[in-house]
Amino acid sequence: MTTSAESNAERLLRISEQVAAKPTRRRTRFSWLTALIYLLLSLGAVVMIAPFVWMILTSFKPGTELIDFAFLPKNPTLDNYYLVLTTSSFGRWYLNSLFIATVSTLSVAFFDSLVGYTFNKFEFPGKTIIFLGILATLMIPTEMLIIPWYNMSVQLGWHQGNMQYWGIVFPGVITAVGIFLMRQFFDSVPNELLDAARIDGMNEFGIFWRIAMPLVKPAVAALCIFNFIGNWNAYLWPLIIASSRQFYTLPVGLSFFRGESTTQWEKIMTGASLATIPLLIVFILFQRQIIKGIALTGLKG
Repeated sequence: MTTSAESNAERLLRISEQVAAKPTRRRTRFSWLTALIYLLLSLGAVVMIAPFVWMILTSFKPGTELIDFAFLPKNPTLDNYYLVLTTSSFGRWYLNSLFIATVSTLSVAFFDSLVGYTFNKFEFPGKTIIFLGILATLMIPTEMLIIPWYNMSVQLGWHQGNMQYWGIVFPGVITAVGIFLMRQFFDSVPNELLDAARIDGMNEFGIFWRIAMPLVKPAVAALCIFNFIGNWNAYLWPLIIASSRQFYTLPVGLSFFRGESTTQWEKIMTGASLATIPLLIVFILFQRQIIKGIALTGLKG
């Protein structure tokens, strides 16, 4: 018994020493391939970050320094931020973009999930044809849809007054990409779980909202993030449908710092720097969901 206990103790000690020694050996290994990969990734990061840093530094430069092409400002100033915030409707444009992106994102999260759930969990006549028709809309360029969107908006009065907000939002209330994405992810929800909820007397909407939706939160989060970013950066449609400057979104408003003969690059860079704040907050708070969403959209389909 003593010999057996000692052998077991020695075996455990040897295993623990091997486990403890493994990280040390891995840290001492050097791989040229790994070094090359990290070098390429570092160069890519510099290429991606450099324009962003240039934009922020330029926002602190007076207009007279722009022609010098110096990376760092010689005489840093906050005058550009003061002028942008006080001499234009920047605050209103900012709130417009925030409101439109938020409303569109909430709408997409609900309706795309509901339609995707319906296509995945229910059988009805014409289901496949309707779904293929929705997917076929992805092959139509957005530029071709602008004319019918505009005609419909004019006929319904969505290009005047406060209805301009709805005129900007309505093309993105529901998306074909979101429907396809959510339909695929609802495959991971077991039908047996939904049947058990039906047996317990829960209605169909309650099953969707209280049972199925919590199980696909990563997909919903990824859909919301990408939709918010897309609507925050939207330019062409808000430019066409908004007939008054007070209803412009931020990207449209920034374009008015460019005149016929001069371009106020310092103000454009200042406005663009301020415009990145919500996107940075989204990336910081939801970076895990963004990475998971990219991975999931690559795996599902």
